[in-house]
Amino acid sequence: MQTDKAILELLEQNCKVTPEEIAALLGVDAREVERRIEKLEKNGVISGYQAMINWDKMEEQKVNALIEVKITPQREVGFDAVAERIYRFPEVHSVHLMSGDYDLAVFLEGRTMKEVAQFVSSRLATMEHVLSTATHFVLKSYKRHGRILEDKEKERRLVVSP
Repeated sequence: MQTDKAILELLEQNCKVTPEEIAALLGVDAREVERRIEKLEKNGVISGYQAMINWDKMEEQKVNALIEVKITPQREVGFDAVAERIYRFPEVHSVHLMSGDYDLAVFLEGRTMKEVAQFVSSRLATMEHVLSTATHFVLKSYKRHGRILEDKEKERRLVVSP
């Protein structure tokens, strides 16, 4: 189990790391790493692999937003049924049940602010059991999924001279 955790941590840092590289880092056989990864994928522990893109460096612009959603929980299923309807929209990247002033945090992506606003007003806010929404647009991302997008640490180091 400890080896599985170490494999998962390495894959989470870099999904392109090979079983051979993992094996060398952990001091285990590469075939064993491959078997463990296959088992973790089959059991749904590893649910996919994804590259992290800094879209600010590309000419194509995308608008990201966080939508706070208040909903009425449904009898016997609570928040799950509404959350499922929301996460099935292709624009939606993630949905989280939250504590606090709102129930769901919905992260989505659109081409323009208007496109996001239209999604919220015509598809999300009109859903049964949705009481209210509040839209927050992402202006700039500094860190995502544990990674600093533009590390300026090198520029802040003092020059050492003899």
